[in-house]
Amino acid sequence: MNKIDFVIPWVNGNDIEWQKEKEQYSPNKGTDVGAVRYRDMDNLVYFFRGVDKFTPWVNKIYFVTWGHIPDFLDINHPKLEIINHKDYIPEEYLPTFSSHPIELNFHRIPNLSEQFVYFNDDMFIFDKMEPTDFFENGLPKDQLELDYITSDKGTIFPHILLNNIDLLNQNYNKKQVMKTHRKKWYSSKYDLKTRIKNYYFGKLGNFSGIKWHHLPAPYLKTTLEHVWEKNYEVLHKTCLNKFRSASDVNQYVFRNEQFVTGQFEPTNLNKLGKFYNMPHLKEQLRIDLKNNKYKMYCVNDSAEIEDFDPLKDEVNSYLNEVLPDKSSFEL
Repeated sequence: MNKIDFVIPWVNGNDIEWQKEKEQYSPNKGTDVGAVRYRDMDNLVYFFRGVDKFTPWVNKIYFVTWGHIPDFLDINHPKLEIINHKDYIPEEYLPTFSSHPIELNFHRIPNLSEQFVYFNDDMFIFDKMEPTDFFENGLPKDQLELDYITSDKGTIFPHILLNNIDLLNQNYNKKQVMKTHRKKWYSSKYDLKTRIKNYYFGKLGNFSGIKWHHLPAPYLKTTLEHVWEKNYEVLHKTCLNKFRSASDVNQYVFRNEQFVTGQFEPTNLNKLGKFYNMPHLKEQLRIDLKNNKYKMYCVNDSAEIEDFDPLKDEVNSYLNEVLPDKSSFEL
């Protein structure tokens, strides 16, 4: 079996030294510096408990951080590698307070395996998973779903998605791509809704959008390297921004590349996991956890949360009901 690593970045927005460094830089117009980008739901421990219990086959966990370490974490665990931003991000991009330079440079992490899975710190595993849930025939497993990009008032995220798609249209002819990899674009492994959308949007001349699934993302390290080789100026410009910017691209440029080059195996992500935007899906999260409905969960913080601390405690109580026991990664 090929080695599979997990990569998870984390920021402690309460770190005084980190705050002092951040305050030295002024965000430009069209950037996203909301507190929600940096605050902590205090549930990172459940990521490690899930990995320990349900994916014991993982090779290494690369924990990417500005320098802060969670109090509970055993940094001497044999499967854990603490990676400081300075260890892999080029100096000209540092310091950074944007997730984009952090994720766009993952391929530079020393000794990272060719096959790796990118987790955000709000993503959790709550049932047994196999390497074949992430990779098959040496390729990442993913769900390709054509879509269109809608505006989201008050956020810059749609702009970033448009930048990703614009780059895709610059580099690839959609009709030729779909002809070459037709079986993967119309795979019977997708649900009916996805296949209908692929058929409908497939008729359009250019890519109008590709649906993003906010779940753990499997990647090949060489894909990141190839995208950098072809699009250096675009990625370089993004990495120079200290904060998330409307002119950025993000990690989905790598995912899009895997789709158009056929470097993926189709799967139905809707059966594997679900994205829960707080506070709207709080009750659904509780029900689905209780019924063991999915293997992967993304419990997303949002600016719409008014009473953050009470909601955080309630959500974490749901997670603790499933994974109450300490993992080998805890002191």
